[in-house]
Amino acid sequence: MTGNILKMQSTLGDPAQDQPVQYQLPIGEKLLPLNEHIGETVKLSYHQQINCIACGRKTSKSFSQGYCYPCFRSLAACDMCIMKPETCHYAQGTCREPKWGEEHCFRPHYVYLANSSGIKVGITRETQLPTRWIDQGATQALPVFRVANLLQSGLIEVALKQHISDRTDWRKMLKGEAESQDLKAVRDELLETCSAEIEAIQQQQDAAAIERLDEEPVEIRFPVVEYPEKVKSLNFDKMPEIEGRLTGIKGQYLLLDSGVLNIRKFSGYNLTVDFV
Repeated sequence: MTGNILKMQSTLGDPAQDQPVQYQLPIGEKLLPLNEHIGETVKLSYHQQINCIACGRKTSKSFSQGYCYPCFRSLAACDMCIMKPETCHYAQGTCREPKWGEEHCFRPHYVYLANSSGIKVGITRETQLPTRWIDQGATQALPVFRVANLLQSGLIEVALKQHISDRTDWRKMLKGEAESQDLKAVRDELLETCSAEIEAIQQQQDAAAIERLDEEPVEIRFPVVEYPEKVKSLNFDKMPEIEGRLTGIKGQYLLLDSGVLNIRKFSGYNLTVDFV
């Protein structure tokens, strides 16, 4: 199959039924199922063409995982406040795309704990669960707060990340399954530690819009038959042909016996994918 690729689409399996995440690769106008090819040799050929995932124009370099430079500079989806939501500037009237902000940022968001390379705090839109956890390679996840908008989630994350990481060690994540953790116990201890900061945020914002949750952790199993002993990152900009036996998929990474490939990083790249 040949075409421009996007990040892999995923569907959560039922761990109780020993079902892993199901992956499909968008390529051109089609979806390529991937789980059934684990154990086979795959060859991915890059045709030296990149198309912006927003406007479609050809670009010699990809910015922010798939955008051309003009879109990177102009789109609200590429603004720094998406990475640091506590800096949301919509109220100042300086949002790059106010309508986009209203449709994406002023929607319910979750603050969560996830276990990928260890326990981390994160945030995501309600519509992105459980996709966000899968993309991060988390084997466990626990929603902690449901809030009304992106800004509120960012403020709470800032308070919590003073005491727990907000990052994933991708190399460690790709070396194996994270050791199982009692996320509810970690949550309770963390919220007790941060109670004053959380109360201040509730007083500053609409307290009724910040809901503390009491849900059960979500368990996630990935389709991996063999983890790499040594993590070697593969890059189409350095090697236009990548080939290897597909030993698994985790997060947005293909695990090959020749290295690991971050599919999301190369969104918009024009490839041919062949399985042997």
